[in-house]
Amino acid sequence: MDRRTFIGGVAGGLLTVPLVARAQKPAVPVIGFLCSASPVPWEPYLAGFRKGLNETGYVEGTNVAIEYRWAHGHFDRLPELANELVRSGIAVLVATGGEPAAFAAKAATATVPVVFSVGGDPAMNGLVESISRPGGNLTGVSIFTQRLEGKRIELLHEAIPSAVTIAILNNRPSRFAVAILNDAEAAARGLGVRLVPLWVDSEKDFEPAFAKLVEGHADALVVTNSPFFNNHRDRLVALSARFKVPTVYEFREFAAAGGLMSYGTNLADVYRQIGVYTGRILKGAKPGELPVLQPTKFDLVVNLKTAKALGLAMPQSLLRRADEVIR
Repeated sequence: MDRRTFIGGVAGGLLTVPLVARAQKPAVPVIGFLCSASPVPWEPYLAGFRKGLNETGYVEGTNVAIEYRWAHGHFDRLPELANELVRSGIAVLVATGGEPAAFAAKAATATVPVVFSVGGDPAMNGLVESISRPGGNLTGVSIFTQRLEGKRIELLHEAIPSAVTIAILNNRPSRFAVAILNDAEAAARGLGVRLVPLWVDSEKDFEPAFAKLVEGHADALVVTNSPFFNNHRDRLVALSARFKVPTVYEFREFAAAGGLMSYGTNLADVYRQIGVYTGRILKGAKPGELPVLQPTKFDLVVNLKTAKALGLAMPQSLLRRADEVIR
């Protein structure tokens, strides 16, 4: 072997070593994160999701990767986005932001594990076989949001006993819109309150809906649960302030953004639970054997700064029961 051949062979070997090392390095699992909403309003929930992953030993960018797909409120895009994630070879598909994302994930794959968050009963709507034993490749968290509208009306009436007319803002495309309205109307009848339904299909309907609220002389407003409303959190809070209407919402983030009150589950903790389930599945747990989780605690948050701006004196009985008072 001549000197030139020897040097070339050594150099080739040196170049080969890191290439082989890289080829042998195990690839990290990839999580597909599908959401019907937009990333900015969902940042508190993403933090909860990552916290849950961390609790199971997974850290984004270290030993797990996450591919995000956001529908930005355009539910018709969810099936395409879900299929795109499945085709990319993800290990787990996380479908969040309500039933539309969960059903898109279910339609996209019967083999990739799916962890969802939904507002209704996933057994009744056909996502899983049962709450305790989902079967198949799906599990997740259900927060049963449509059951809480009556309680929110009661809290609003307690805060403003003089209220005789309460408007309720509902998202027409929601599959639970009718059930939500029925529960709300039953609660309003029990309190002797007139309920005024306000329907919206898109963000352009917000202004006309609030104008109708004023025309109907509504004393207060309930904003129902919907990923669509959560995606437009700041806009709705700003409109309530501009029209000077006391409003109750579902999630704490609305009250923190300036809403009068919120009553519902801690959504950041729901996403933490989703992160824990995702981590367990990455470690080998079967989704069909993980029961669908349901929250057992609901938080009441009152914003006293907003109450003062509206000229309201919040009852002490309500403040004593509040889990958080923003001053």
